[in-house]
Amino acid sequence: MGDVINLNAVRKQRERAAKEARAAENRARFGQSRLQRDLRDAEQSRAQRELDRKRLSFDDPDKTPKR
Repeated sequence: MGDVINLNAVRKQRERAAKEARAAENRARFGQSRLQRDLRDAEQSRAQRELDRKRLSFDDPDKTPKR
């Protein structure tokens, strides 16, 4: 006699494989390349540093805005 096969597990494995193939296709179609991600991250960190330089420090009473 043959081995006992759990049909539920086989179905789930097949569905997982199809889902992973679809995800890989979408990553290739819609994803960003490594260069694009690095460029985006560098731009975001540059913008954050720029904002931090312009931030007013309210810890120092001499630098509080005058009203």
